[in-house]
This record gives sequence, C-alpha cells and structure tokens, in this order.
Amino acid sequence: MNTDNRPVPSLTGDEREMLRGFLDFHRATLAMKCEGLTDEQLRRRASPPSTLTLLGLVRHLAEVERTWFRRVINGEDLPLVWSEAGDYQAAYDATDATRAEAFAVWQAEVEHSRRIELAAPTLDITGHQPRWNADVSLRLVMLHLIHEYARHNGHADFLREAIDGTVGA
Repeated sequence: MNTDNRPVPSLTGDEREMLRGFLDFHRATLAMKCEGLTDEQLRRRASPPSTLTLLGLVRHLAEVERTWFRRVINGEDLPLVWSEAGDYQAAYDATDATRAEAFAVWQAEVEHSRRIELAAPTLDITGHQPRWNADVSLRLVMLHLIHEYARHNGHADFLREAIDGTVGA
C-alpha cells in the first residue's frame, strides 16, 4: 500500500497487467522525485563533474519512451526530440530546459506509449531495434522500460536528496 499518489501495481494480475502496473509505478516515481522543485533546482547537478540532473532524467526518459514504443514497436520514422543527430546523451543536457517543456514532452511520450501498448493485441508483437540489429517483442520493451526507470529513479533519489534532503520511496 502506497501512502503517496503513485499507482499500486497488481501483485496477482496477469503478465500484461503487472508489466503495465510496474511501469506506471516507476513513471509516477520519477514525477514524485521532481515534485515541488523549481526549474533551477531541477537543473542542479548533484555530483559534478557529472551533468546529471533531475530535469535531464525527465528528458532522457521522454526519449526512451519515444524510441522504444513509437520508433521500435510502432515503426514510426521520428527523430529524437533533443538531437537531430540521434545522440541520446543530448537529452541529459538540461542547461536551458524548463520543467514545463520537459514534462510536457515526457507526458506526451508516455501517453503515446500507453496508447500503443493498449492497442497491441498481444505482448508478442515485435518491432525492430536498429541499435541492436534485432527484432524485439512488446514484452521486452516493457521490461526494458521498467529497468530504465528503476535504474534512473535510483539516480533521482540521490539527486533529490542533494537538492533538499528529501529521501525515501
């Protein structure tokens, strides 16, 4: 049971319900880590020389959602949001970014991802991941995103604590 506003993933549902639930839980965790902070705080580097910031994580995860759901599973021919050259690292540079811009893009990409996942008849549908030169299933994509969010939410824990001392969850 959560004492915050994050969705509680099913512990007994079917595979798809559980994957969806844990992915939404991790998405909500990232948003929670950013709550109540100013743009300046969201751009603050906690561990120089690393350029990693909370806002950079939001931007990066928008690119991750876009890439795996829209480009790989849905086969859409789209550039990255923050790099026409396809540089995934560019999203981390939040030097001039704002909460409004980063969160609008991230939330839009999450909604596209949800729409694509809900429309898929099965987790077994595949798309091509050119960076791996391999076909991957929607199941793998959902697992990969859970992994990405969980890993980056660990970073968000440290970043948030360094900003204002907030810890937990």
